[in-house]
Amino acid sequence: MVKVSQTELIAGALDGKAVSFPTDTVPALAIKPEFGNRLYELKQRPKNKPLILMGESIPDLLPYITYTAEELTTWQKLIEQYLPGALTLVLPASDKVPQGINPTQSNTVGIRIPDNAVACQILKQTGVLATTSANISGNDALTSMVEISQTFLDVLVLEDDNLSEEDKVGSGLPSTVICWQNKQWTTLRQGSVKIDCNGS
Repeated sequence: MVKVSQTELIAGALDGKAVSFPTDTVPALAIKPEFGNRLYELKQRPKNKPLILMGESIPDLLPYITYTAEELTTWQKLIEQYLPGALTLVLPASDKVPQGINPTQSNTVGIRIPDNAVACQILKQTGVLATTSANISGNDALTSMVEISQTFLDVLVLEDDNLSEEDKVGSGLPSTVICWQNKQWTTLRQGSVKIDCNGS
């Protein structure tokens, strides 16, 4: 197991290594977007399940999506209301998104900003990361950094002692996922954030 400090984890992520840290939902497995394929290997994850891009702020994530001024104005309502938070927005992808993020449908990408101080401190230093829940595909998400370090022996896992009790444990629920299609929102997965897409 490789348990590291926040400084060591950030350095490892910048060097292209896979890392794990807590978020407001479940702990993330994360890596620089250009190395996203590595997460599929680690998790034994089917290629038809896209990764999510996680960032510290919307300006960090905007280069990965395409939009009109009108669309951005529409999205801004949800962004201001729910982000940071347990909401993933699936939006049209820009050319900056590596194919490994969404191998089967590279014209969209999921983006999220976690409502977790430690995660945001890390993302501020690393820039945008490709993320997924920390588990072997098909199994329940692992919820403790100890379990993660025992399951993924080569992943740099944030040392528990560095975290406050609040930051150690997220809600345990997945994020809500909504997709922008045909100028309206559609719910793809209902998680901890309740959104009525018809009313958005």
